[in-house]
Amino acid sequence: MAARIRANIDGDLEENHEINVTPFIDVILVLLIIFMVAAPLATVDVNVDLPGSTATPAPRPETPLFLTLKSDLSLAIDNDSVPREIFAATLDGRTKGDKQTRIFLRADKAVGYGELMEVMNLLRSAGYLKIALVGLETLPPADAAAPQTGTAQ
Repeated sequence: MAARIRANIDGDLEENHEINVTPFIDVILVLLIIFMVAAPLATVDVNVDLPGSTATPAPRPETPLFLTLKSDLSLAIDNDSVPREIFAATLDGRTKGDKQTRIFLRADKAVGYGELMEVMNLLRSAGYLKIALVGLETLPPADAAAPQTGTAQ
C-alpha cells in the first residue's frame, strides 16, 4: 500500500491512501504467461506400456453373432459372406430387428485400422451400438510377471 502526502488548500499536509495496483497487474501478467506456456505441456500424450488384463472374459451368449472382416476386406456374418450394400438388411434379418444384440466383431491381422473403423461405422449407421471386439487370448511369456490377454470388449 502506498501513501502519498499532498498539501490541501489550507496548507496542511494530508495523506492519500490508495492501493498501488501496478505490481499486482505485473504479477497477474507473469502468471498468465506461465500458464499459457505450461498449458500445452499438460495435454501432451505420455507413452505408456499398459499391462495386460487378468480379468475373466465376459460369458458368451448361447448363440453369438459374429461379424468377420476378412483380409480381402469382405464381410461375413457368421459363416455367410455379405456384400456391404445389403449388410444392414442382412444383419436386421439375423437379429430379428433387435438393435440391442451384441455383435462380436473380429478382423484379420492384415486389416488396417481405417478399414476396421469403416465396418464399425457401418454397424453404427445400422443402429447396432453393442460391439465386442474379438481377439485371441495369448499365454504370457515365461519371463513376464503379469499375464496378458488379447480379448477386449
